[in-house]
Amino acid sequence: MTTTVDAEQAWQDLQRIRVPQERVYDEIERTAHDDTGATYVTAAVMWVFLAVSGLDLPGWAFCLALTAYLAALGTLAVIANRRTRMRLHRSRHSWRSFATFFAGMAVTLVAILLSGRLVEWLALPFGSLIQATLSAGTFLLFVGPANRWAVSTLRDRGGRTIYTKAAR
Repeated sequence: MTTTVDAEQAWQDLQRIRVPQERVYDEIERTAHDDTGATYVTAAVMWVFLAVSGLDLPGWAFCLALTAYLAALGTLAVIANRRTRMRLHRSRHSWRSFATFFAGMAVTLVAILLSGRLVEWLALPFGSLIQATLSAGTFLLFVGPANRWAVSTLRDRGGRTIYTKAAR
């Protein structure tokens, strides 16, 4: 069964679909490049927690500090999620998004552990402050480029999906 296709109408339909999608990608890329406030607040919360956890606290006080830390991170996640004007469907997230998330966890954990070992080995005064500073700095150095790398392929993937669907 064959149907006639008006090339001009097909092109207009494709543009009508593609332009809003391009706006979504523009917004996602802008957020990844420009929204550093949440990153700095997350690093500051991590710094405070690591600095406090280096003190000789009783078990209940450490549990209280850990609960406050997790509550602060949860609150930041909720606020960041509500502030985002555009959301990608779960199928639009590439493997890079997940790789960035898990690599960020690994890099931060390694920085915390290695800086803790370094502080113990050198027997530095105010070791928890040094450990917190090194770990938060590593976090900040990793997050910016990693987020830009994870978001950079979204537009390409979206374009390929549209063109492959249009070719069918």
